Parts: sequence; C-alpha cells; structure tokens
Amino acid sequence: MAEIQSMYAQMGIDRETYEYGEAILNRLAERFHKIDEIAEYNQLKVIKAMQECQVSEACLLGTTGYGYNDLGRDTLEAVYAKIFHTEDALVRPQITCGTHALALALMSNLRPGDELLSPVGKPYDTLEEVIGIRPSKGSLAEYGITYRQADLKEDGSFDYDAIKAAIGPRTRLVTIQRSKGYQTRPTFSVGQIGELIAFVKAIKPDVICMVDNCYGEFVETREPSDVGADMVVGSLIKNPGGGLAPIGGYIAGTRECVENAAFRLTSPGLGKEVGASLGILKDFYQGLFLAPTITACALKSAIFAANLYENLGYAVIPDGTEDRHDIIQAVTFGSPEAVIAYCQGIQAAAPVDSHVTPEPWDMPGYDAQVIMAAGAFVSGSSIELSADAPIKPPYAVYFQGGLTWPHGKFGILKSLQSLINRGLLDKNRLKL
Repeated sequence: MAEIQSMYAQMGIDRETYEYGEAILNRLAERFHKIDEIAEYNQLKVIKAMQECQVSEACLLGTTGYGYNDLGRDTLEAVYAKIFHTEDALVRPQITCGTHALALALMSNLRPGDELLSPVGKPYDTLEEVIGIRPSKGSLAEYGITYRQADLKEDGSFDYDAIKAAIGPRTRLVTIQRSKGYQTRPTFSVGQIGELIAFVKAIKPDVICMVDNCYGEFVETREPSDVGADMVVGSLIKNPGGGLAPIGGYIAGTRECVENAAFRLTSPGLGKEVGASLGILKDFYQGLFLAPTITACALKSAIFAANLYENLGYAVIPDGTEDRHDIIQAVTFGSPEAVIAYCQGIQAAAPVDSHVTPEPWDMPGYDAQVIMAAGAFVSGSSIELSADAPIKPPYAVYFQGGLTWPHGKFGILKSLQSLINRGLLDKNRLKL
C-alpha cells in the first residue's frame, strides 16, 4: 500500500486526498461484488451469442467496395440480435455516432404526417435539431413530422395522465431516452421502461417504441428489448464497443424497423446488402466481447465518484446508494469554475493528451458552450474516462467511463485534487 500511495503522490495526488478516497472505497466492497456478478452474467450472454452464431476467424477480416456477402458484418449483426433478443440488427461503421443512429432510426420509421412523442420530457440536446425543436436543415419538422412531449413529474417519474393525453391518432413512434443526458433527472431502469412501453401499447398497440439505450448496455442483465421495445439504439464508442470500436452505431429491433433503417442508411433496394466493413470488424467483435467487463469498470468508477462527492455535500445523481441503470454520474457544483476545474482534473488523468487543458467552447448541436474532458484512444469515446458539461445552471458535470477501474479511480481523485489546488474546495473537508 505504501508503494501505491507513493505512486499516487508522484502523479500529483496529496496524501489527504488519497486517504479520503481509500476511506470511501472501504465502504463499497458489497456494491462492487454485485457489479461483478452482473458483468459475469452478461459476459456469458455475449459468449453464448458468439458461439451460437459460429463466429469464426474469417468473420474478423472484413470487406471493401460494395461489401457484398460480408460474412463478418452479417454475423456480427446476428450476434447483436441474439444478445438483445430481437428479430434483426443493423451494426455498421457507416453510422457515425449515437445521434446519427437515433436520427436514422427516427427518419426511417416515420413518414410525413406522423407524430413523434417523447413521454420522458425534453430529449438530449443534439436531438433537438434532428426533431426540429431548434430549426435545422433536414429535420423531421421539415418533412412534416410533428413532435409532442409529456414532461416528467417533479420527482422524475412518468406522468401517465399527460402521456395518455398526448397519444393521438397520428402518434406513430414513441422515443424513450433511458439515460439522463444533460438533465438532473433519474435514469430509467429496464423495469420502468417496460412498464412505460406496456402502458403506451395498451393505448395504441401499433405504435413503435424506440429506446435510446446509450450508456445503458450491460449495466443490467436485461435490455429494453427484453421488455417490449421495438427498437434499441446506441453508439459503439460507448458501452457495447468495449473501448476498441473506433466508430459505429447499432439499431436492434423488429425486422421491419431494422429493414427501414437499412434502406435509409444505404439506399432503397440495397439495404443491408451493401456496406463494406473496411477491416475494423475485429475491433467490433473484440470490443463487444470485452464490453460487459469494461462497463463494470465504468460503473465502479461512477459509484466511487458519487460517494466521494456526496460525502462532501455536493448534489449527485444517482446518489451513493441507488441502483444503477447507466454509467453516467452527475455532480452539481453550482459554479462554472468548479465544473471547469473538475473536467481539467479528469483530462490530467488521461493516458492520451493529459498535457492538454480543456476549455468551454461552442459545439455543434448544443445551445450553450460545452467543456469536454476526454483524453481517449478513440476520439470522443465516452466509455473511456471522460467528463463533460454545458456551461449553464445548475452547473452540473457528467462523468462516465473508465476502461479499467484503477484508471477510473485515479481520474476521480485527480478531479478532486484539481478542485483543491484551485482553492475551490478546502482539503480539511476530506473527512468521513
């Protein structure tokens, strides 16, 4: 232990900060054991799907050009369908990010005159322009697709009366954002999502229920597709890519929904038949294989951060004892200076670009300046240790990731040290 403390000291962590972190960590053994059990289950689920689909060395090679008869691509999509217990899946490097995957799922399954409903309040910032809440070229609104939302109750629960009132004859698709985004509301469990889907379909059975599953994959033993979701959508540079996928997204769901998405991604008449995998299938497969364990590391980091900062009096969502349904940890600091110091501490802990100092800037798709700390092997990868925050009240930062638990632990201690070094936190408060 003395050698480890000495190494932390060489990395800029004071003795008081280290000892405070160890005291917090001593409380978490039972929580961490439970996370390991979930990871073990999900690891077996992934292996079972790979074995049943007969993943072979040939699947790792990939194609170029049109990508006709791409064995690895087609097998990978079968693996995803088995893991999510869906009829089909679309898993492609041509899907550039999570927002692109969501836009693809929406635009391919909605038609002019349809209405999109969010029963969980405001969507994530980058979807506002996709929908047309903020005007943008090519939005759903430009194609005559309207939008309605039912806000959550003050306690973060579903307002079933408002949802029922919002469902009309033109309601074609209901989008459910599992994670909190840049909001201080709870993340929804798979069980809660299942209850919401059942309620919606009891009112309008033919409605499509889509779940934005970003940051939630492998956190529980079930996925939203196990409780009635017609589509689950996510990014490969988050949980399911396991830190190895360099790009990509997925849509898993009913055969019709996935087929519609494939025709939108490529071209009518072509669909899933084209789309070369360009030599990155090995990263997709190996990343998926590692994903349950890496997600567990990110969960441990989030729980450690919650307990460490909650004990110091900061508002945290989820709190230190709540069950987890995604890998994101929100900490509300109440000032832009503290948010910036926190993010700069996370950046300083990175293996890549640790010498870079992040600052707030204008990012596409956001209505306020955003600061992002992400010294990652894959640019923008939020399964890697990262933190970001809009510079606007209530000045909350959103922390996620950590490909290994020791790195996550170091990053959180570094963020705390950054606040202390800038005079934003008195180190005398580091007591249980």
